[in-house]
Amino acid sequence: MDANEILDYCLAKNGVEETFPFNPDTLVLKVGGKMFLLMPLEKQPLSIAVKTDPEWSAELREKHFQIEGAYHMNKTHWNSVLCEGLKKDLIFKMIDQSYDLIVASLPKKIREQFLNS
Repeated sequence: MDANEILDYCLAKNGVEETFPFNPDTLVLKVGGKMFLLMPLEKQPLSIAVKTDPEWSAELREKHFQIEGAYHMNKTHWNSVLCEGLKKDLIFKMIDQSYDLIVASLPKKIREQFLNS
C-alpha cells in the first residue's frame, strides 16, 4: 500500500479536501474543514494518523504493534498507524471510521451536505 492509494481512497469520499497546514511534507485530509487523516509524505515506511472510537483504539493497539497513540494528538481518539504489515481492509476501515466520526461531529446543516451528496 502506498500514499497514492490512500489518497485516492480518501478523495473518493464526499467533500474531502487536501491541505498542508503544518508543513509541506504532511498532507492533512479534511472534511467540513476538520481533519480526519494526516499523512507524512516523506516518511518511510508509510504511516498515517486517523481518529477511531476509543474502545476500538484500545483493541487495535493491543492486537497490532503498528498502531499506537498519535504523536501530538489526543491519544484516546487518534492513532498513528504504520501501514506496513497491516491488511489493506483494516487500514481502509480505520480511514472510514475516522471520516465518519468527523462527519458526525459537524453541525447538522454542514453534515447533511456530505450525507446527501
